[in-house]
Amino acid sequence: MTSMKIALIGYGKMGHAIEALAAERGHRVTLRLDKGDIWPEKIDADVAIEFTTPATAVDNMLRCIEIGTPVVCGTTGWYDRYDEVAEACRKVGGRLLTATNFSIGMNIMFALNERLASLMRGRDDYKVSISETHHIHKLDAPSGTAITLQEQIAACGQRPADSIPIASYREGEVPGTHTVVYDSEIDTITLTHEAHSRKGLALGALIAAEWLAKAPAGVYGMKDVLSDNVK
Repeated sequence: MTSMKIALIGYGKMGHAIEALAAERGHRVTLRLDKGDIWPEKIDADVAIEFTTPATAVDNMLRCIEIGTPVVCGTTGWYDRYDEVAEACRKVGGRLLTATNFSIGMNIMFALNERLASLMRGRDDYKVSISETHHIHKLDAPSGTAITLQEQIAACGQRPADSIPIASYREGEVPGTHTVVYDSEIDTITLTHEAHSRKGLALGALIAAEWLAKAPAGVYGMKDVLSDNVK
């Protein structure tokens, strides 16, 4: 594994978790930017990893794209401006990778969710719903991960997205639990991913950053990363 220089955009709990794992994987954090910090004119980094807030994520990504630094973004709640950011990246030949959840386990659940939705297509006797629980500090609700699950079910199961309710809960320091339920009079099918800590998200973000640092210009997601044999 080639050592990388990493800029952390957002130095909260996720930033600290990424920094700890980065050292274990032989990488070095060369910049830490948090709320109120002044951006340098240039970033001495092979890649930036952005975990901030829905209100600041877009400007942070656009700034990275402008100065030519590949950026991995794990912030959610800003996807109504996705096309704007993606177009800005493509226009200058930049590199951008976004995901609503970087956990490898969660991305496996995304694949299972698509398969299950396809199998349940036309089974109107089953009512599908989603629930998500996170820590009280999470700013967006429903979570970006829950919205991704909803969009997958709508697309693969040919159901209207607004017919798939999402229940959001904010409790203590829960890292993140997502559940998809298909319920009928006869039985119930449940698909759940429960994160035990932020480590899975941090590891996935680093794996994505390692992949993006070597990728050609483009706009990517975790499916692109997982199409390779990642570790």
